[in-house]
Amino acid sequence: MVPSQDEPVAAASRETSEAQPPGPAPSDDARLSGPGPLDGSDVTTEKVEVELSRSTGDEAPVPPEGGWGWLVMLAAMWCNGSVFGIQNSYGVLFVFMQNTFGAKDSDNMAFKTAWVGSLSMGMIFFCCPIVSVFTDIFGCRKTAVVGAAVGFIGLMSSSFVSSIEPLYLTYGIIFACGCSFAYQPSLVILGHYFKKRLGLVNGIVTAGSSVFTILLPLLLENLASSVNLFYTLRILCIFMFVLFLAGFTYRPLVSSAKEKENEGSRLSFFSRRKFSPPKKFFNFAIFKVPAYAVWAAGIPLALFGYFVPYVHLMKHAKERFQDEKNKEALFMCIGITSGVGRLLFGRIADYVPGLKKVYLQVLSFFFIGLMSMMIPLCSAFGALIAVCLIMGLFDGCFISIMAPIAFELVGPQDASQAIGFLLGFMSIPMTVGPPVAGLLRDKLGSYDVAFYLAGIPPFIGGAVLCLIPWIHSKKQREASGNTGGEKMEKMLENQNSLLSGSSAIFKSQSDSII
Repeated sequence: MVPSQDEPVAAASRETSEAQPPGPAPSDDARLSGPGPLDGSDVTTEKVEVELSRSTGDEAPVPPEGGWGWLVMLAAMWCNGSVFGIQNSYGVLFVFMQNTFGAKDSDNMAFKTAWVGSLSMGMIFFCCPIVSVFTDIFGCRKTAVVGAAVGFIGLMSSSFVSSIEPLYLTYGIIFACGCSFAYQPSLVILGHYFKKRLGLVNGIVTAGSSVFTILLPLLLENLASSVNLFYTLRILCIFMFVLFLAGFTYRPLVSSAKEKENEGSRLSFFSRRKFSPPKKFFNFAIFKVPAYAVWAAGIPLALFGYFVPYVHLMKHAKERFQDEKNKEALFMCIGITSGVGRLLFGRIADYVPGLKKVYLQVLSFFFIGLMSMMIPLCSAFGALIAVCLIMGLFDGCFISIMAPIAFELVGPQDASQAIGFLLGFMSIPMTVGPPVAGLLRDKLGSYDVAFYLAGIPPFIGGAVLCLIPWIHSKKQREASGNTGGEKMEKMLENQNSLLSGSSAIFKSQSDSII
């Protein structure tokens, strides 16, 4: 009788069992690793460690596209409104600061007062690379809450100064740094809750600053006129307190580096091998993406004159149109159309594929530069309002698609630091521009040359941004070519291995026949 294929295996197993001494059979791992027992607790530990390490992996969860995310969106909207509504309304505070402190030091007062607002706006963006690291380590919620508390302290301290110089510290640095720590997480958290609707949600969130820019100039004008500058700053602290509460809604969907480290320390109780996630602080590798490097250079280049109208437009209108009342309506017009632009272009950006969204920023810079140059040419107040309406519309376009472009360039994992580095670079031109314009006003007696010069950088920066889609498509073609070559090499290797294997089989068969 021909034996079946299972019988030799059974016989071999019987021989093996007879040869073994009594007691538990050693495992294969024990035989391979030499003497020393491997108890069951270590096996369980390895399974627990593998499962927990999988749960703490780097795979990003799928954005829920709603739910709690809508409340997060409203909180981020308040953040943008309170931070940039106050900053964009600085032109009103600029006039009252000059009236309050001008009698003590009237020399170069426009230059000195402009430094307070421009330093504040610049510090918001300058701190963003540092804030991105804190956001990666501690998460969006803790970073935003602490930032709002610091901003509250800085703004409250600004209401007790007796000269313009202390405002450089209290308003220009402390308040601005707190705003930066509160603002940066509001951009990052949106990418955790939304993907398909990110452009629309970004437009709604950034429209918050437009709503506040519409309302705050009128509020600040009435408050500062009825009470004084110092009580006005104390009332503004209410906005920062609400921002402090809003930061608690940033419920994290992705674990921060600190949470992963704590998870790794808990794993060390179950295993002899500690789990320690990689620590990444400043991720300079994103500058190896050529398209992002060009974007990070082109945007700051375009912004040397961006903040000049927000600081000096109110003073220019008071000098040029002395008989006109309600000059704060200029900022209200910018705020209205900026909100419309953020919603409109934020929605349009959802339908523009890939990095072609950059062309929307190029268009916005062209009109922002053109409108800045037309401000001194307006001989009627109605014409100046029309210029502000157009400027606000394209200002909203520029701001609303900043985050979606960052996600397109470097992906969601590196978007936090990509936005942080960009905003940090933006701090330099936004800090330098307004004081230079104020110095020109003090030397020349008018703002005409300052506004003409403020319109030139947006044209230059827009021209640089036009290179981004071409650079990105070129790198994609090179990457696809390299991928195709690698696939061809793997196919050839597989064919060679098959041929060598078949030849070996043929040789063994011929040897057995011989």
